Amino acid sequence: MNEVEAFGYIWNKRGQCFMKMTGNTILITGGATGIGYALAEKFLALGNEVIICGRRERKLKEAQNKHPYLHIFTCDVADSKDRERLLDWVVAEFPSLNILINNAGIQRDIDFNKGMEDLISGQNEISINLEAPIYLTALFFKQLENKENSAIVNVSSGLAFWPMPAVPIYCATKIALHTYTMLLRQQLLKTGIKVFEIIPPAVESELNIEGRKNRGLGIKLVSAAKFVEVVVKGFEKDEFEIKYEMTQK
Repeated sequence: MNEVEAFGYIWNKRGQCFMKMTGNTILITGGATGIGYALAEKFLALGNEVIICGRRERKLKEAQNKHPYLHIFTCDVADSKDRERLLDWVVAEFPSLNILINNAGIQRDIDFNKGMEDLISGQNEISINLEAPIYLTALFFKQLENKENSAIVNVSSGLAFWPMPAVPIYCATKIALHTYTMLLRQQLLKTGIKVFEIIPPAVESELNIEGRKNRGLGIKLVSAAKFVEVVVKGFEKDEFEIKYEMTQK
């Protein structure tokens, strides 16, 4: 990427200043565990105001107990009314919000040899992994528009590029999220809102613990904290698709 230094700032080839990693107000969905929690910790340490939301109030309070400056909000981003509640609360309490990180996601083993059995036996991956980030982006657009250093960040997966038959719906949602993120980036070019995609490898988290265990995969999981260090460096350089190890390949 071509860079130009002027007046103490580094500018990218589009004439925009690179992302600042401090002084932001950031909302992270699914921020109580895994990658979301590691991002929250890192952004707090860098001097940002951080809000996390999730379905499990207990997990949110555990995160806040460890980091008292964290702001928490209990909601299910797959529920349209909860998404609107979240927007209303954030607009009222944090009008300076300039970064939305769509991190919340689930992964389920689904075997279509069983017909409908697996498909309807748990949470809806399409609603959480794909519908939620699309609708949250639309809901929060006016909040982010015209803000300095504004960004939308979608967390997809290496399985968007290297799909695994055991988790077909998860892979399909992440493939769709990748495509959506690319097109959103093109649409928002003139708004000043940067659109990033984080593409994780297999990271230590609560994502589909039983499924991973049952498959006995010999994959070495990357720690969420280690992965987030790479993510932050990617933000600093305006790498709009941030990859790591397997996903880099």
